[in-house]
Amino acid sequence: MKVAMVSEHASPLATLGGVDAGGQNVHVAALAGALADRGHDVVVYTRADSSDLPPRVQMGPGVAVDHVPAGPAVQVAKDDLLPYMGEFADVLAMRWRADPPDVVHAHFWMSGVASINAAATCGVSVLQTFHALGTVKRRWQGDADTSPAARIELERHVACAASRIIATCTDEVAELSAMGVPVGHVDVVPCGVDLSLFTPAAGPARPQRRPPRLLIVGRLVPRKGVEEAIRALALIPDAELVVVGGPGADELDQDPEVVRLRQVMAECGVAQRVRLTGHLPHEDLPAMIRSSDVLLAVPWYEPFGITALEAMACGVPVVASAVGGMLDTVVPGVTGLLAASRDPDSIAAAIEELLSDEHRRAAMGRAGAERVRRYYGWEQVAERTEESYARALRHQPVSSPQRVLR
Repeated sequence: MKVAMVSEHASPLATLGGVDAGGQNVHVAALAGALADRGHDVVVYTRADSSDLPPRVQMGPGVAVDHVPAGPAVQVAKDDLLPYMGEFADVLAMRWRADPPDVVHAHFWMSGVASINAAATCGVSVLQTFHALGTVKRRWQGDADTSPAARIELERHVACAASRIIATCTDEVAELSAMGVPVGHVDVVPCGVDLSLFTPAAGPARPQRRPPRLLIVGRLVPRKGVEEAIRALALIPDAELVVVGGPGADELDQDPEVVRLRQVMAECGVAQRVRLTGHLPHEDLPAMIRSSDVLLAVPWYEPFGITALEAMACGVPVVASAVGGMLDTVVPGVTGLLAASRDPDSIAAAIEELLSDEHRRAAMGRAGAERVRRYYGWEQVAERTEESYARALRHQPVSSPQRVLR
């Protein structure tokens, strides 16, 4: 098939770790590559956020990235991009009329808005992966939610207009159902892990570390739960916490979230036991994960939670918030433990339970690695995504979807 992927703010070529660059970038890049490995031709359409970008970049065999001119050629926060989606859609429509894809796969709600609008002039099937839903974000962030006011209503239009929805977890299916989307309209296909990069440690088991190391990997934004992890650490006297993510190490002192987190560390009396590394290259993450005793994935909410899977792939047990995709990926008592989100006491209790039993941690690490190999490699994810594309094409409507943004 000729597959058009649309990822308006999350370029598969972007450097990870910024406020708007994370799991979606990895997902789009890896899925595009895995589909190409299965013989498909993939073009990823993303917004040109720099005047220095070439119109097209060949990312790999069978995968090209097109930089779409829409709005100013500068970086714009994703929550401010909606006014440019009409222009984005017009460019997509022009290109798809000249060279129509067999299927369009939109990533994130604004990509869905643009894709549905473009498809209305081209008669092509659109599948939608939201990666995050506005209803969930609004529920957890309240007045701090900077999404456009129209987001939730536009998401509902996109969900109903798309040929199929590809949800990343079963929790998302329930959220979509509450929005009025028929369950039969939704396929669940999880995110994947690069099994050639994220692997268990070779050789004999590592001797128990003193002090034991806890690790968080992710963007430095409040919802990722770093503050809750710091407060949990204060309840565990014999452990250290390493936090990977955010800007580069030389820029940490100027980062507002780092300043806030250091105040929390001082308040809790754990400043000497927390180390902020800043951004690390993606290829350096497996070694960092393998150096830890427990990976903490404790966000307030999480559409999927890729770091939990990456830790499991490396043979490291996980303490995860009982939210979103981690309800699917982490098997309590087998590959890790679940804790209540935004609850340092619950997080600390789960950590202490794991740190108290070295042999149990090792068994969980082995079980986690086996679970990821069996279900979450990108080859398996691409095959299931391909099946969803085929379902959409078998039931392609005679008429084109209606525009959702005018």
